[in-house]
This record gives sequence, C-alpha cells and structure tokens, in this order.
Amino acid sequence: MRHLFILMLPLFFALQAAPVSAQSANVAFGALEQDTSQPVEVTADNLSVDNATGTAVFTGNVLISQGEMTLSAGKVEVVYRASDQGIAKLEATGGVVLVAGEDAAESQRADYDIDAGTLVMRGDVLMTQGPSALSAQEMTVNLNDGTAQMSGGVKTILQPGSDN
Repeated sequence: MRHLFILMLPLFFALQAAPVSAQSANVAFGALEQDTSQPVEVTADNLSVDNATGTAVFTGNVLISQGEMTLSAGKVEVVYRASDQGIAKLEATGGVVLVAGEDAAESQRADYDIDAGTLVMRGDVLMTQGPSALSAQEMTVNLNDGTAQMSGGVKTILQPGSDN
C-alpha cells in the first residue's frame, strides 16, 4: 500500500499544476465596486459624431476612465440615450484592455451598458489577477458588486502553494 502511495504522489503534484478547463466560472473582479454614476472621460486621436443616429465614434488610442476603472481600445462607439440625457452604452473593439484596481482583462470586444452597470467582454478574454490568469470566450463584469462570470471554455492554471 505504501508503494502505491509513493507512486501516486508525483501524479498528484503533476495534476496540481495542470490546466483546468470548464464551461463557466464566477470570479471577483476589481478591488472596489464601481460607481457607474460617475462621469465618463474619453480621450482619443479622432472623433466622429452622427447626430442622426445619436452616436459618436472615437478612434486611435482610445482611453476611457470612470472612477477607478480604465478601458483602452482601438475604437469605441458611444451610444447616447434617445432623450439626450447622457450615455446609454459604449461599444469597444480592437485590442480592448480593462483595468480595475489590480485586476486586468483583455479581449477583442467589450460592451458597457452604463444603466445596468455591466460590461461584457467577448473574444479571447484573458483576465489576470496578480500571478493568476483565467481565459474564456466571454466575461460579464457586474460593476455594481465587483463580480464577474466567465464562460465558454474557461481555462486556468493552478499553481501549487498559491491562494488561487
């Protein structure tokens, strides 16, 4: 019996560092809850406004800040509310990077619904939290409570001895 235990021990340690895959995972995101009523500041190289559709398109080195959260992308379309009472949503594409506190995530696209306080990142999502990393096809961040749900081929690598 002791020989079987000794033979199984290396397999146990090998599995501890192996990739783990799943279809869905709930994780914390961002150090603080985000106040979605704070002003949204946008900087970019270019701006194009279409009053007929109620949209503005920022391109080139787009950087968006709201409180402790920043989002950068190649292009961001801002959709205004029909009543001209502020921004309804932001649609970011092209190398999207979201940073909140010490957490960061990148994807191909991100859609931020200001009223709902949700940000959905899609396409090759990679989230880092310190030394840990998770990947998936989609991540929905609830900015009101600082949580996120990842879905679609969720993968992470667990490191032995860390607090994952």
